[in-house]
Amino acid sequence: MDGPYDWVPPNYWYDTEPSRGRRGAGFGFGSELGAGVGTPELGSLRRFLSEGDLEDLWKKPNKDLFHMSTNASSFYSRRIYNEGLFRRYGAPKSLDDYLLKAQMMDYEAARAQHEAYSSQWNAARPATGTIYWMLNSAWPSLHWNQFDHYMHPAGSYFGSKTGSRVEHVAYDYVRQSAWVINHSLDRQGPRKIAVELVDLGGAALSTQTLAVTTKANTAANMGKVSDLGRIKNVAFLRLVLSDDEGVALSRNVYWLTAAVDALDWQNSTWYHTPVTKFCDFAALGDMETATVSLRPASGEGGTALELQNQSAVPAFFVRLNLVDGQGEDVNPVLWSDNYVTLWPHETLRLEVSSSGGGKRVQVSGGNVRAFEVAL
Repeated sequence: MDGPYDWVPPNYWYDTEPSRGRRGAGFGFGSELGAGVGTPELGSLRRFLSEGDLEDLWKKPNKDLFHMSTNASSFYSRRIYNEGLFRRYGAPKSLDDYLLKAQMMDYEAARAQHEAYSSQWNAARPATGTIYWMLNSAWPSLHWNQFDHYMHPAGSYFGSKTGSRVEHVAYDYVRQSAWVINHSLDRQGPRKIAVELVDLGGAALSTQTLAVTTKANTAANMGKVSDLGRIKNVAFLRLVLSDDEGVALSRNVYWLTAAVDALDWQNSTWYHTPVTKFCDFAALGDMETATVSLRPASGEGGTALELQNQSAVPAFFVRLNLVDGQGEDVNPVLWSDNYVTLWPHETLRLEVSSSGGGKRVQVSGGNVRAFEVAL
């Protein structure tokens, strides 16, 4: 087994050369691998952890945990995962802060795995792909979930959903380039890619418009994203793929630093590759507060919502959660998208469907004050 099964940073999957020493990076077919992510959200955690257990998640990052894997395994704690979280995003100040940062970690890790393998897929390499470890656990678990034991999706699910779109545009952390990915059997034709890089205050660092004629069952490298050297601490990169009629096919937002995490490939194991230098995303915690609004909109087959950023700064990693009249999570639930980052004054249309019982939507995020909206 080449792994990994525990946390690795997003650039791990794109660092493919030399392939002999790159373990599970996206150069071939990975028969069982993943970044060990899948942290449930608080509503689910409260169903199987005590208050003491919840406090241990962020106050005792190296503690062995019953709801991980067996105590005879290499996965009995969140030590490797938490080192990445604490070093990259800063020590959490509360349980809520820890869980928000965990969803950021899970989202970017899951997305990058799918995107990296997809970017290397073409007619000459038709078997390139990955069997993701794993869909969900057989019991309430703190890792290895796309959705949790109660069928509630979180960061890893939405990262995978974004990274697996039929027609997609993705950022390559190693080559600093954009990839156009087409998983379809018959979609082809002219496409446009809008590339925008902004700082944490919303000021533009660069804009590009790229044109491509896409082909089915292939991926194309569109060249380097410009002006990444202008990033001072953290910046947001938005990639939007549109067809020739201007319909958005894929929208994708990354948070980036000037450098990527440094991997120690020579000391890789079957489940993990160490990181010798971590990215610093701590500045995300100092962003100016963004004001967002949410209102119902007309839709078919579910509830449509319009989420608008009313501020001059980006609204980072906005989470929507459907709850019942008592404030409990509605499960199972399907969102068209979630954990979204909005540009200043941008509006997104989202849809949610469930088996019933949804009365309100809770809104929160990285730099957004929490509020609720009745449906």
